[in-house]
Amino acid sequence: MAEDALTRALESRHLPHVRREGEAVFYGPKIDVRMFDAIGRPWQGPTVQFDFNLPQRLGIQYVAPDGSLTPVVMVHRAIYGSLERFVGGLVEHYAGAFPLWLAPVQAVVLPITDRTRDYALQVQKSLSEAGLRCEVDGRNEKIGAKIREAQLKKIPFMLVAGDREAQAGNVAVRSRKEGDLGPTGLEALRDRLVRMNVDRVLGP
Repeated sequence: MAEDALTRALESRHLPHVRREGEAVFYGPKIDVRMFDAIGRPWQGPTVQFDFNLPQRLGIQYVAPDGSLTPVVMVHRAIYGSLERFVGGLVEHYAGAFPLWLAPVQAVVLPITDRTRDYALQVQKSLSEAGLRCEVDGRNEKIGAKIREAQLKKIPFMLVAGDREAQAGNVAVRSRKEGDLGPTGLEALRDRLVRMNVDRVLGP
């Protein structure tokens, strides 16, 4: 019954599938969704299973409309399979260079001198209030070293804040993927990043 129910569910959604006799786990058949990483290796992802066995062992029943005690059929559903395995697959698939919406740090503000540190904090505050994950690298290091480190950390966007940017109310934008994008107004940049984040753009 479980096998037939799972097969009908796949067929009703017109989902291609392969039936593998003898590979079911000991507690019953299930649908395994396989995901393939960047180098073609399969990973077990989401699973769905009709379990007739465990509810019977636990004695789980419900009262039907006619008053009779009826056995329960349990549906096991795991969206990720194992969360750790899923995250590991993502890390390997993107080689750590996550798209903007997945990146732990989406943008880093790089003040060129101590004079522009306060402006860099203003930029961070504006982006953070818009729901973006943004940090400030306020260390007393040369800007080239800060950019190299942000690139090694695979942060999608680096926002350079110097005297000219502070006076103009903008930032010099550098994309991890596309390189130097030039000066951009803070409001326009914030709107662009928010849109990319919401739309789950695979960019940056």
